[in-house]
Amino acid sequence: MRNLTSALLLIVLGVHPRLAAAGEPQIHFDGDPLLDRLVGEALEKKPEYAQARSAVAAERERVPQAGALPDPTLTLGIQNDGFSSIQVGKMETSFYQIAVTQPFYWPGKSGLRTGIASRQVGVAEAQLERVRLGVEADVRRGYLDLLLVRDQLQLLERLEVLWKQSEDLAKARYTVGEGPQSDLLRAQLERTRLRQQRWGLELSERNRVQELNRLRSRPLDEPIATTRHLAEIADPPSPKLEDALADADAKSPELRQARVSVRLADERSALARRERYPDFAVSAGVMPRGSLDPMWALSVSIGLPIWSGRKQGRAVAESEALEQGEKQGEESIRQVLRLRTEERAVQLETALKQNQLYRQMLLVQSDAAVESTMSQYKVGRVTFASVLEALSGYLADQAGYLESIVQAQRLAIAERELSLDPSELGGGLAVRKVPGASMGGARAKGGASAPAEAPPSGGAPSGTSGGM
Repeated sequence: MRNLTSALLLIVLGVHPRLAAAGEPQIHFDGDPLLDRLVGEALEKKPEYAQARSAVAAERERVPQAGALPDPTLTLGIQNDGFSSIQVGKMETSFYQIAVTQPFYWPGKSGLRTGIASRQVGVAEAQLERVRLGVEADVRRGYLDLLLVRDQLQLLERLEVLWKQSEDLAKARYTVGEGPQSDLLRAQLERTRLRQQRWGLELSERNRVQELNRLRSRPLDEPIATTRHLAEIADPPSPKLEDALADADAKSPELRQARVSVRLADERSALARRERYPDFAVSAGVMPRGSLDPMWALSVSIGLPIWSGRKQGRAVAESEALEQGEKQGEESIRQVLRLRTEERAVQLETALKQNQLYRQMLLVQSDAAVESTMSQYKVGRVTFASVLEALSGYLADQAGYLESIVQAQRLAIAERELSLDPSELGGGLAVRKVPGASMGGARAKGGASAPAEAPPSGGAPSGTSGGM
């Protein structure tokens, strides 16, 4: 029986050897070839990104159109004396007419219209950059979630072995009258719960695979084989706040679009002021008269802005108001961007501290607690329930470490995305419980308690299993 209990300890300590290994992980998340391939395929095939690229191409085609002159007008006609017959060549006032009219903008208007169209290209390019950053971030988050759920499945597999072994041990002790029936029932109950939790994790894994395949426009059920584990991945770097703010200010698509919009509004205001000056048109024509000498005509037409008080003047006021609004919008985006950048910097620093706490203390202390409980159980000082409590607590710490790794990486992804959305982590860093892990004391908060016997020598009572 003691050999079987020792085997349980080896099973738990072998759940994920990398979690308790000394030293810092050295593999960088962004250096994964599979992740790079997934990101590349998403950028190449995702319809939303292709749509944004097409929008940029369309805006570029509008630039030469904006600066072009209006099309000239060709006028063909005849002027005749009387209705009885054609008098061209007979009467001096009868002639054919061929004329061309070319409208012209007031000097400066064409250049302003070209500048406005060019600014629209800048807006579309900023929107394209936002789509690109969003696609990359979605792929990275999806890949990270896939690694998490697969590591959780590995934990669950080891936990199933643990509860099977514990059921055999409890059954053996109950058969010879050395253990209570509640230990056997508890082990059987936990094994049944694990089946339900496995179904949930398998469904989550399938959803993660389908989402990644959707992002890269592949068949939804196409398998994605992963070889890495979360505990192998190094923590993301924590940049200085000043550097992070400067980088966000320089690269944020929303801030870039706001700046372009301000310049766009300024040029529209300048164009509105220029619209007070009238456009004009030049017409040239020739009038053949048959055997008589031909006539010719040259004229200039100028618009009369007599309604400028209600039209052009109002357009100037409208453009200036829009320009002021765009400036306020730019300042609003700058403030939100600074807020989100500082939020993520503080949260990432806290997440990195939590990862270090897991590596340097929590996992080590949890390991020591397991060994101590096993030693006391061998000499009969604690019950079997205390052993399971310590082992399940160790597994819960491993699951919490996986979750902490994911939280730190998600913060780094959001920073790289330059997201203006609030952090999903809020003010704290929650840790989810491992499936089937007994979370005694404060850890059992929110879970359904299972009956347990009080240990004779101050051992911890048997807790309950929590959901992942």
